[in-house]
Amino acid sequence: MKIVRNRIFVLLYVFFILFFIITFRVGYIQVVKGEIYIERAFQLWTRNIPVSTQRGKIFDRNGKLIVGNTLAPTVSIIPKQIKDKEYTLNKLSNLLGVRKDTIAHHFEKKVSVEIIKPAGKNISLTTAKKIIAANLDGVYVSSDVIRYYPYGNTLSHVLGIVGIDNQGITGVEYIYDNFLMGRPGSQNIYTDAHGNKYPNLTGSYTAPTSGFDLYLTIDIDIQLTLERILDNAAALYDPVEVFGLVMNPKTSEILAMASRPNFDLINYRDYDQEIFNRNLPIWKSFEPGSTFKIVTYAAGLEEKVFSINERFYDPGFTVVDGARIRCWRAGGHGDQSFLEVIQNSCNPGFVQIGLRLGKERLFSYIDNFGFGKKTGVDLLGEASGIVFNPDRIGNVEVATSAFGQGNTVTPLQLVNAANAAVNGGNLNTPYILKGFGVSGTNTLIFQRDTKFVRRVISEETSAVMRDVLERVVALGTARSAYIEGYRVGGKTGTAQIPIDGVYVPGKYILSFLGIAPMNDPHVSAYIAMNQPKSSIQYGGVIVAPMLKELMIDSLSLLDVAKQQGGIARDPRWWVDKFMYIVEDYIGRNPKTIGFHPHYRIKIIGSGDIIIAQSPEPGEKIIQDSYVILYTN
Repeated sequence: MKIVRNRIFVLLYVFFILFFIITFRVGYIQVVKGEIYIERAFQLWTRNIPVSTQRGKIFDRNGKLIVGNTLAPTVSIIPKQIKDKEYTLNKLSNLLGVRKDTIAHHFEKKVSVEIIKPAGKNISLTTAKKIIAANLDGVYVSSDVIRYYPYGNTLSHVLGIVGIDNQGITGVEYIYDNFLMGRPGSQNIYTDAHGNKYPNLTGSYTAPTSGFDLYLTIDIDIQLTLERILDNAAALYDPVEVFGLVMNPKTSEILAMASRPNFDLINYRDYDQEIFNRNLPIWKSFEPGSTFKIVTYAAGLEEKVFSINERFYDPGFTVVDGARIRCWRAGGHGDQSFLEVIQNSCNPGFVQIGLRLGKERLFSYIDNFGFGKKTGVDLLGEASGIVFNPDRIGNVEVATSAFGQGNTVTPLQLVNAANAAVNGGNLNTPYILKGFGVSGTNTLIFQRDTKFVRRVISEETSAVMRDVLERVVALGTARSAYIEGYRVGGKTGTAQIPIDGVYVPGKYILSFLGIAPMNDPHVSAYIAMNQPKSSIQYGGVIVAPMLKELMIDSLSLLDVAKQQGGIARDPRWWVDKFMYIVEDYIGRNPKTIGFHPHYRIKIIGSGDIIIAQSPEPGEKIIQDSYVILYTN
């Protein structure tokens, strides 16, 4: 009996110890580790249907929306919840407007959640409502967004493409993708291992967080002007390419940038990659022609290898080491000053400046002005251009380099160098990001400052360059760009196009680079056309009037006031139109206003008294332009 009783006590002790261990373990799991195991269980039960993030918006320098977001739902499936696969597949394909075989593979995947893409990605609200109304088991519609462009395809190459998964692919969308992206959310559903919903568990929703807003240096109103001018140029001259750029000469902020051919930001897949991947003002590298003479002239002034009043005779050509280099004007310009050399864009005169500088000094300035290397602009696809190696060239290459042949540059490099020539001599890094802002606050949390690179010429030389370039527009080859009251300066360009090392007759890139006002530069702009179909192949004739239109709008939009003074335009009887003073029509009866021999009159309104007019009385207007009269 005693042995039996001892065995019973031992057995009870064993059971007691086991009970204590089990109770302790259960308590430990429920109390100490409870939350962890519950969380793990919910993770096993949870099916997450992705909800895309709201990408940060993109604004111009004045806070105008350039890129926003709009609702575009996405269809997902939980394959294990689909009871009738064939019926669901047929119904969903009909609602999405696609063939069954384009989405059937999604239904065969052994996954917890499958997004039907691309067919079910970013669908219309109408289609989404139909799918929801169909009440298909295992089919879910989640909120999603796509980019919205209030100005259509304006600024397309700069903005860049956003892919189907809301990621930046090109342009500033790609460069600043980490800031724009934000954090995605999810629609959470609880199911068992067979895909059946737990009846007592309600799903949850994790909201996405928005990315930072982007503020650009772009002025959208100036951009729209540039886009319109390029569209008109493409329609009128049918060039291979046409592109333009507007900057602030003092800071190197980019105010506008555009290229043709253009593309559709949403339907970009319909275009060749060469079109949407090439932002021509920063990508295209070509021989600039006479616009490059700004650099050579500034270098010659700085090094004092000539004075502007020194005389130079141009017979129509010059010979360098046996090579005959012609002037663009048959017969040459004859006797002229070095001031007239740049006014007339005289090639032999610039050959003389280049040879006086010598290759070491000339190419030192070419390097200092930023050619032969990338500017560092915060845009994708910038080219560096190609510049002669001074150790491997002779006098002929020095001569041609001086007037813009031989070396290749990008439009951005060229305009930025011109900025340095007129802004006091400071080369800055071009940029397009103004700053970042918190979504929905219209408040900048970071603002970029101008980045100074180096001084390239003295303030004294820069002041002379401003005066010289104003004379080119008022008295020289660029008179078509003259704007009364705005002191415009600039330089024309008519560059030959080499193919396999040989310049091809009749193939040119026509361009014009303009800056205003020359006493206080606020705007620098450049437009170029590659092989326009025109019987006239001069940048001063074809492109300068376009740039004049761009300048007028830009100066007005930037509230740059007209001023007295400046160099009066000297029109050429056989080429240029003349300027005429506008009469005072205010207070007169429209019926008494007849034909004017020098400008056109347009009356708006049906009243009997003129109450306003544009331009104002006493202002000058170019021949054949319109004076608008408004009645009461």
